[in-house]
Amino acid sequence: MPDFRRNNRSTRDRFNRGISRPNRNNDRHDFSREPRGAECLTLRIEKMVQGGEGMARLEDGRVCFVAGALPGELCKVRLKFQKKDFTKGRVVDVLEPSPDRVKPLCPLYGKCGGCSLQHLASEKQAEYLEKVERENFRRLAHAELPEDFAIHTGNAWGYRNRARVVFRGNFGYDGAANREGAANRACFGFRGEESNNIVPFEKCPVLTDGLNEFLRGPAAAFLAGGSNRNSSGRRDIDVNIFDNGKGEISFFYPGMRKSEFDAHAVSHVEIAGREIEADASVFFQSNLGLLPELVNAVRKAVDDGFASGKATNDWLIDLFSGVGFFACILQDKFKKITTVEREEGCLKHAKVNLSVPTPFLKDSAASRNDAASRNCAKSRAPEIENISAPAEDWLLENVVDVPATLIVDPPRTGLPKEALEAIIKSSVNRLIYVSCDPVTLARDYAKFAEAGFALSHAEGFAFYPQTPHLEMMFVLDR
Repeated sequence: MPDFRRNNRSTRDRFNRGISRPNRNNDRHDFSREPRGAECLTLRIEKMVQGGEGMARLEDGRVCFVAGALPGELCKVRLKFQKKDFTKGRVVDVLEPSPDRVKPLCPLYGKCGGCSLQHLASEKQAEYLEKVERENFRRLAHAELPEDFAIHTGNAWGYRNRARVVFRGNFGYDGAANREGAANRACFGFRGEESNNIVPFEKCPVLTDGLNEFLRGPAAAFLAGGSNRNSSGRRDIDVNIFDNGKGEISFFYPGMRKSEFDAHAVSHVEIAGREIEADASVFFQSNLGLLPELVNAVRKAVDDGFASGKATNDWLIDLFSGVGFFACILQDKFKKITTVEREEGCLKHAKVNLSVPTPFLKDSAASRNDAASRNCAKSRAPEIENISAPAEDWLLENVVDVPATLIVDPPRTGLPKEALEAIIKSSVNRLIYVSCDPVTLARDYAKFAEAGFALSHAEGFAFYPQTPHLEMMFVLDR
């Protein structure tokens, strides 16, 4: 969403959204798991819906959501369960394929359950997702997305700089890892969403080269030793891995010693000329190649607010702020900045990231050597406060009585009801809402619209190619 952020309630939610297994349904295309007597039907797919499934209708009028299907296709579909109002199934055979259907690149497609849109041509995925979100917004918010709504795209493969994988080492009956030769017998895999099954992989085509090389190289031997010291006999270990884009890999696993954490978990990422500190145990956006597009969009939204007079530079409030990513890239624009984050692990990084003087862009290095520039910078340094609290609690306890700029980037569940109501009652009249779930974004927008907020701008960001997930940014004014 897009920094090392999240409160305790949302860390797992956002991390699972698209780290290594976006929309991971382990039995999505595993026909062997279906009952032998499961009913098969021939269906015409009408459209794609949220989640990337195709939608068809049965003769009795019920809707059927079909995994692995594309609009317009005629498919043989095996029903996996039925309800009174709808059914779900998966494609057994495509009788009339869409011209946009392609052969999945990954040999594990349909087995590990991730990257569930690989059957759709990469260059067409944003187009399909835009249609889905326009219909969602119309249906859920009873409004239209702006005509100029567009989805930013980047590399379709090798883009994921962050993942959660499962390490399975060489364990004996006593649960202890045998370090000798463990690297040769260990493997990495992804977990299924609805089971603990692990699908091993040799090379994941959506991970960066750096992450794949790390997993094939020293990672297994190190983790075999680390698991022996720390996992108390656990056979499988969840490992967070992160590529900072400069060939430096950081990682974290539960039970990691502090000395190992300090040596291997902490990372530094350069975004928009600024260096952000975090560690592999907290959330960070998984597509560094496309992240600058979101940064530029947020900065422009702030500038437009100043130019229109709908906001001032008096105060920036960054809710669900994590390590203070947005606050950090915007601190040159405001007199006062408040970050609100409940997770202490993120808060410590926010204090570091916002302690650097305001004009520390890389391209201003020469000016920083000038004494006059340094004095000017010191005089313009914003007032910074990093608050450890749930966002809704802070809003309820603090009166926002100036036209502040507010940025929110909540978990996929959207804004807590109390937080949304507090924003509506405040003096905030410019809200930048970054969302990882278009459905809850549409739901929250409908409530803001009732309170007098208007949608002045919207953009989408395809941070997770080969999946149906989409990041969106709304700018709301009143």
